Amino acid sequence: MKPKGVIDSLNFSSENLEAFLRDENYIIEVVKSIGVFKPDRWVQEFKKPLTRNIVEAKILHTSTGLVLPIKRHSTSQTKQTLEFAGLHSYTDKSKLLSELLNDLLEHIQEEKITRLDVAIDFKGKIPNKVIKKLCESRVPFSWCNSRYLKTESEKKTNTHINIILYPKHIKENLDYEIERLEFSFRGSYFRGQYFVKDMQKISLKMQKTIRRFTGLEVVIKSL
Repeated sequence: MKPKGVIDSLNFSSENLEAFLRDENYIIEVVKSIGVFKPDRWVQEFKKPLTRNIVEAKILHTSTGLVLPIKRHSTSQTKQTLEFAGLHSYTDKSKLLSELLNDLLEHIQEEKITRLDVAIDFKGKIPNKVIKKLCESRVPFSWCNSRYLKTESEKKTNTHINIILYPKHIKENLDYEIERLEFSFRGSYFRGQYFVKDMQKISLKMQKTIRRFTGLEVVIKSL
């Protein structure tokens, strides 16, 4: 049986993002804009500071209790980016995120994808043959409970693909062992102008990339 890959994170950018979020189910809190700067609120909600390249930052609050970041970056000031992180976790929040994304899907088909994280979960340990294959082209290093696979030239981040291995059961306090292999496909991977409506085509491309790095014939589950 082929292992399954799932979309765990999705970022997309839009020039009309807030137009989708104008009913009573949503409240948008401004954190950084002209005349407004409340960096402590960002840290309070997302546990990390605002970076310099974020010229506008807002927090989306939903009627179900979700809190999502909305950003406008200096490199693309006409567009806002909405981030869905943790779509496939073992929590109630994950279910709520999936429901919210499904509610918005019909409105965002023409929006550009800027990031996709694909997660492959293994009961128990990730097979040694997979790790060995990954190490043929990348160098592993550990940080906390995670292992990162980097090229020789990489520093902290990669604008193309990041690869991470970590114990999902520890992160989410599960009573059974699950290790996750995660491919984070970043902005430059989508330079071919891929949109949400192109998810099937993108999934095929990502499956080929994962096979090249791991030898795994992964089938990515659709949104």
